[in-house]
Amino acid sequence: MASHIIDSALGAVGHTPLIRLDRIAKLEGLQCNLLGKVEYTSAGGSVKDRIAKRMVEEAEREGKLVPGHSVVIEPTSGNTGIGLAMACAIKGYSVIITMPNKMSLEKEAALRALGAEVVRTPTEAAWDSPESHIGVANRLQREIPGGIILDQYRNVNNPLAHEYTTGPEIVEAVVSTPSTSDRPSSGKVDVLVAGAGTGGTITGLSRAIKKKHNKDCVIVGVDPKGSILAFPDTLNVDGEGSQYVVEGIGYDFIPDVLSRDPADVDEWLKTGDDESFEAVRLLMRREGLLVGGSSGSALSGALRWLRSDQGKTVAQTKGANVVVLLPDGVRNYMSKPWFLKLALEGEPSPLAHRIAEVLKTSKSNVKTNANGLNVDEVSK
Repeated sequence: MASHIIDSALGAVGHTPLIRLDRIAKLEGLQCNLLGKVEYTSAGGSVKDRIAKRMVEEAEREGKLVPGHSVVIEPTSGNTGIGLAMACAIKGYSVIITMPNKMSLEKEAALRALGAEVVRTPTEAAWDSPESHIGVANRLQREIPGGIILDQYRNVNNPLAHEYTTGPEIVEAVVSTPSTSDRPSSGKVDVLVAGAGTGGTITGLSRAIKKKHNKDCVIVGVDPKGSILAFPDTLNVDGEGSQYVVEGIGYDFIPDVLSRDPADVDEWLKTGDDESFEAVRLLMRREGLLVGGSSGSALSGALRWLRSDQGKTVAQTKGANVVVLLPDGVRNYMSKPWFLKLALEGEPSPLAHRIAEVLKTSKSNVKTNANGLNVDEVSK
């Protein structure tokens, strides 16, 4: 994080911490270092701040954005839109975001708070349909004067943002942390696990790490069931075309910025909603990290890979560094049923039972909603 005064919120994009996930590692019996790159500490709240900043700044350098005239239009799952809305609020551009209906109300609220216009589209619409978020964005771009789509799905600055910032930050954190007898380290990134949406994140990270740091690093891509991004295509047969709740990862087409080349992404894993949200619970309850659903997908994929024939040697190697990219925080999902169930509908803890016992004999009329307890009710 910056140790000096910065000129705008754009200066607070990135520079996120790499945090040890020791409690989860212990629970899973891992000897390796399990590390989380926590992207919700970025100014706009997600890893997508990085590409939004770079796409806007490069478009300005190339003369594609004209102050007072250009209208930035972008189809998005939400986080890229928030990053763009933040950048454009600072720089003075109008913004229109097209977003599928399944994406959270919190994302729309954040977008509107930053001054963006938001257009919702049918979740079930195929990507190349005129009714999809991509189709609607294209129509708006054609008909609104000054409209420009920066296009995260094709824009080379998407993977470049991660090749030049996210990847080097991870490498620097690992390399600059000394190996000790208590905390051994190989001194390099041995495994990197990340989810894929546009694919820019995992592609850029792979290039930063494999080409400039450790060519033997294993890059593991995580793709939700129902999506078709994983390679080979046979991995996508199970659940093909089905809807999934996790937001921000997976697509029904292959974006241009995603490299499925095995030289870039060594292995792919498919994940389901239930395992993803269980991993979110682990990150919250064990590590105190208030992450979103796609972070759970990345962690569940990482843990599954570490249990596999390919990964179990790494799992039991002291000092091996396994990095999991955690893309965003729970801010965007507070009203979603999966989060409310996780937070409010869990089994009462032993402490909750003790609280109920204490309050049965209390004359206090103080009320609490924790685990559904109500003092008036338990005292009757």
